[in-house]
Amino acid sequence: MTICKNGEKEQCLILGLETSCDETSAAVIADGRTVLSNIISSQVPVHQKFGGVVPEIASRKHIENVMPVIHQALSDAGVKLSDLSAIGVTYGPGLVGALLVGVSAAKALSFGADIPLVGVNHLEGHIFANFLGRPDLAPPFVALVVSGGHTSLVHVKNYNDFELLGQTRDDAAGEAFDKVARVMNLPYPGGPQIDKLSKEGNPQAINFPRALSTKDSLEFSFSGLKSAVLNYLNSAAQRGEAVNHADVAASFQAAVVEVLVSKVIQAAKACNVCRIVLAGGVAANSELKTQLLTVCNTQGLELHYPQPVFCTDNAAMIACRAYYRYQAGQIADFRLNAVPSLKLGAR
Repeated sequence: MTICKNGEKEQCLILGLETSCDETSAAVIADGRTVLSNIISSQVPVHQKFGGVVPEIASRKHIENVMPVIHQALSDAGVKLSDLSAIGVTYGPGLVGALLVGVSAAKALSFGADIPLVGVNHLEGHIFANFLGRPDLAPPFVALVVSGGHTSLVHVKNYNDFELLGQTRDDAAGEAFDKVARVMNLPYPGGPQIDKLSKEGNPQAINFPRALSTKDSLEFSFSGLKSAVLNYLNSAAQRGEAVNHADVAASFQAAVVEVLVSKVIQAAKACNVCRIVLAGGVAANSELKTQLLTVCNTQGLELHYPQPVFCTDNAAMIACRAYYRYQAGQIADFRLNAVPSLKLGAR
């Protein structure tokens, strides 16, 4: 319980909205970590036939879905707008049209119901997904954020103090997964398909490159790895050779995971922290969790990762992040706007 309204001690209820890409989501959480509702309307079936997200279509679907999703989240949580302490909304990074739908809806609700508005960085939301339902987890720790659009290492010093340690110079890890899956004619989204197929293959069958693997760098690069996989497949096709797609998937995944694991361990040591958290859609990858857990156990480090439903885009993580910003008095005004290239830690 926290002091939220009129200086009185009561339950702090936050409505979160998330529309940064192709999920329309609304959620209500209590006191920062208890999820009362988390409604997600996925557009995956809509975009599958295109092999990826079409921004204009995503924006239009958000317009159709945002108010029904909000109503459902409030209903499932058993609360009214007047019960809310604040509304948190993703305002970047993401697709500008998609972001504008969520920001506009949040501003309208905030104005109409006279409820404080809190802008949330989508990447920070992914990190805070680890707090949901876990009262014992607290900073400091190093976070590895791996998704379709981002691959970053972040030193989370406290709830509102972040330091970006390194990020990808080109393709994000999840983006590389999706592009490789597309070339292998696997359904969108490609990450889960690669993960599933790799279980049937040999991760040492093909020696794909590990870029920026030197110990003095916390940066990532997956464009060369992606190109190496494409060249391997194209060369085999030109020679008329059969390709074991399971071996390709397993070898590609092993190359990605090896780099991610080595760098997050390196970052934890550099920051002198004993906790590592995973965040983002790729945090659901089974091999990444297995390999990282093994290394953490041998080196005396704690590993935390969200439940699968909180790995992909969702509003519960946005509401959680908004709670800590609200408690710190970081309230937005009605000039809040979509910032598609928003940097982590920006205010």
